[in-house]
Amino acid sequence: MSGKKNLMIAAFLAAGLAAVSSAANGQAGQPSQQSKPPQSQPGQQPADSTKSGSSLAMPGAAPNAEELAAAKSFQEMPNTDMPKKIAAGEEFLKKYPDSQYRPMIYSALTLEYIQSGNTEKAFEVGDKEVTLKPDDVQTLAVLGQTIPRAISASTPEPEKRLAKAEDYSKRAIEVTPTLPKPEGMADQNFMAAKNSTLSMAHSGLGLVYFRRGKFNDAIPELEQSVKIDPNPTPDPVNLYLLGLANQKASRYDDAAVAFNKCAAVNSKLQATCRSGADESKKQASTQLSAPK
Repeated sequence: MSGKKNLMIAAFLAAGLAAVSSAANGQAGQPSQQSKPPQSQPGQQPADSTKSGSSLAMPGAAPNAEELAAAKSFQEMPNTDMPKKIAAGEEFLKKYPDSQYRPMIYSALTLEYIQSGNTEKAFEVGDKEVTLKPDDVQTLAVLGQTIPRAISASTPEPEKRLAKAEDYSKRAIEVTPTLPKPEGMADQNFMAAKNSTLSMAHSGLGLVYFRRGKFNDAIPELEQSVKIDPNPTPDPVNLYLLGLANQKASRYDDAAVAFNKCAAVNSKLQATCRSGADESKKQASTQLSAPK
């Protein structure tokens, strides 16, 4: 995932320091603050809903001061030292296994594990998060995209994983458009955050279809992912997959276009995409293309 996309996801995942402070103020003897539900973030509903997105807190016993401080400390910890942040999150979960702040920790750790290359651990923690918060669109989209990308020849029960990725991606696509804009968040930032999440979900669903050989189903999902991606530099993986899907579906001209766009992005896929574009052009001139 690109740096800008990570920032958008981070904006979604952050439960808001104001929510932590609100809980702290409630403990400090301000019932009016405690009784008021924390502001919703995209994908995050007030803490009184057990089936909301990844809000900072869940219903439950009020945290003690130490737990509250630990949650806030984890949230404010920069991602520059990933092993340190992962260790802090794991320690928090070990120390407070029933904490109402588990959604925040699970969501953040899912991303941290993916970025550190530990996808199996990310899937384990991410599953816990979406079990806890079935409508956490950020985690659903991240897992929906990452699970099919991580499948290899040695992956056990790949179809079960594809089924999970399909379910997660579809749920993210269904729920994300219904999310309310948080108070104080700029319209353009909210739209970019939603589109970033939807782009990942459509990407994941497209790759699920591709891996199942359903290339005509994969194409519109991958096209949508590329179309709504708010990042100035598109994800070359999606462009590469779109080229492959079009090529497999005998849409050679469209394949060449996607491959050329992929080749224009500075990435490890440039040479592969240039080759794909050349091959697709040759196929377009020598083979019958599928009707659109």
